[in-house]
Amino acid sequence: MTALDWSVLVGYFVLMVLIGIWSRTKIKTVVDYFTTGGRIPWWLSGISHHMSGYSAVMFVAFAAVAYSYGITVYVWWAMTIGVGVGIGAFLFAARWNRLRAKHGVVSPLEYLARRYNLPTQQALAYSGAALKVVDIASKWVAIAVLLNGFTGVPIRWGILLTGVVTMLYATLGGLWADVLTDFGQFVIQFGAGVAMFIGVLAHLDGVPTLWQMWDQLPAGHGDALNGPYTPIFLIAFLFIKTFEYNGGMWNLAQRYMAAPSGSAAKKSALLSSALWLVWPLILFIPMCAAPLLVHPGKPEQSYVALAQLLLPTGLIGLVLAGFFSHTMAMVASDANAISSVITRDLAPVLVPRVRQLTDGAALKMARIVTFTFVTVSMLIAIATNGEGVVLKIVVDLVAATMGPIAIPLMLGLLPWFRRSGPRAALASWAIGLITWAIVKYGVGSTDTTLVVALPLATSLVVYVGLGLLAPENRADVDELVDSLNTDPSVPSRRAAALS
Repeated sequence: MTALDWSVLVGYFVLMVLIGIWSRTKIKTVVDYFTTGGRIPWWLSGISHHMSGYSAVMFVAFAAVAYSYGITVYVWWAMTIGVGVGIGAFLFAARWNRLRAKHGVVSPLEYLARRYNLPTQQALAYSGAALKVVDIASKWVAIAVLLNGFTGVPIRWGILLTGVVTMLYATLGGLWADVLTDFGQFVIQFGAGVAMFIGVLAHLDGVPTLWQMWDQLPAGHGDALNGPYTPIFLIAFLFIKTFEYNGGMWNLAQRYMAAPSGSAAKKSALLSSALWLVWPLILFIPMCAAPLLVHPGKPEQSYVALAQLLLPTGLIGLVLAGFFSHTMAMVASDANAISSVITRDLAPVLVPRVRQLTDGAALKMARIVTFTFVTVSMLIAIATNGEGVVLKIVVDLVAATMGPIAIPLMLGLLPWFRRSGPRAALASWAIGLITWAIVKYGVGSTDTTLVVALPLATSLVVYVGLGLLAPENRADVDELVDSLNTDPSVPSRRAAALS
């Protein structure tokens, strides 16, 4: 990297800290810190929702899949997310927003105590928080691997560098800082992604490369499904991503909650869905073409080698800044979501006096929790030192366990499952996680499809089946679920004037 590349990267870090400092002026209470009080415009909420799904893992683990198997990575990953978010626009987005607007819900898990009971809420909160710490640790490793490939900076120092900067702006600025850095990430990624896309076309056969390169790549690289990625895996992944990206990944529920209204949240989801279906193609086509241009020692380094080959001085720094922005924005977003769960759902149960904290004290506690979460995830990442954990964690652990955790959370919002109560929720969560542990470690299966699909299917069957066979009907649950069908009524100007 040249001095210009380093200048671009340092400038990005400075900008992130400045965003955190500015966002701090917008935050007066924990409601502002976790949901911005519903003041994020729908288009910004949609862009933030879209960009919060990216991290440097895409440019390490998924770049390796594209290098080894081809365009299938777009089909089973990006396309399933786009379709899943589109489905969620009509099922979940507005309902998340109405939880905040009608019931004052700040944490995505806060409503579970009323929808089911306190033990259910606590079980999902603890298991989800533990999962998030490991998930984020894998993302620190991914960005450190990329930094090491570009600059030679040791992986542990790369984790420490990105972690400290993220800690600063996430702790100061809350969700406002997350959303604004997501938008900055979108701008950076657009420039870097288009530059790489044009570079690949220019280095090969121009525009005809888009349809000619598939004949030059290894057999199967142009197939929708290739290698271990089967139709069953695709279907299972679609279900998982539908849950995960519509609120099962808690930080994405916050994007819907931060929109001004339920209808605005729906529009933001549709925008995010459209971006997922189109934009990743621009990013993945260069990764798929990489075998024609570079031959790195490891597939995980293919995108780094491609950037070093194709991009001029300055743009390499922009691409690396884009990698940082992906991971830092996602980590900051997750840290905010975890902080909301710990502050609103876990701490008040462990220490009841937390409920009596003043607004200022509660806000201070939220910032301390955010700081602690980032620190713990960094320590885990440093301990692994990047040895083969990235794709293993992202696919095997997160994807496989997200279903059992997300199903009670997500389906509990929908009126069709109102008869599934605490018994169904806890049983589906526990049996789903036990199924995953048996398949992964008891049987020792290496079949990715089985490891991902079976826990999800088991949890879904148990949750729905117990709701049908042993329904737990409650009037307060009916009232809660029905209240999420419409936005709060807004008095007309004339009525407001008369009052």
